Amino acid sequence: QLQLVESGGGVVQPGGSRRLSCAAPGSTLEYHGIGWFRQAPGKEREGVSCINSSGRTTYYADSVKGRFTISRDNAKNTVYLQMNSLKPEDTAVYYCAAHPNVWATLRDDEYDHWGQGTRVTVST
Repeated sequence: QLQLVESGGGVVQPGGSRRLSCAAPGSTLEYHGIGWFRQAPGKEREGVSCINSSGRTTYYADSVKGRFTISRDNAKNTVYLQMNSLKPEDTAVYYCAAHPNVWATLRDDEYDHWGQGTRVTVST
């Protein structure tokens, strides 16, 4: 059973940066496409970014394009989400998810393993 563990959340000021990590202790992420999703209070979950198994293909939501960067280190079995120029509207619980195929997708119905989430609060 693939277990995903997110880390790196916290409180950050507007304009600041934060890096989230997604690991899979005891398993390998190497053959999975990985996505980052977020859910803000009172809002539906939305796809933020995704990456294919090799790391060569990435997609971003328009709201984060140019500010967030997804990457992966298969040797470390970890996927990252570097978030720069954070805005208050980026405040949410961020989830990483894995699907059983190698491609990148922001369709959340393709994902079958989800982490517990890590909270990011952008506030003064």
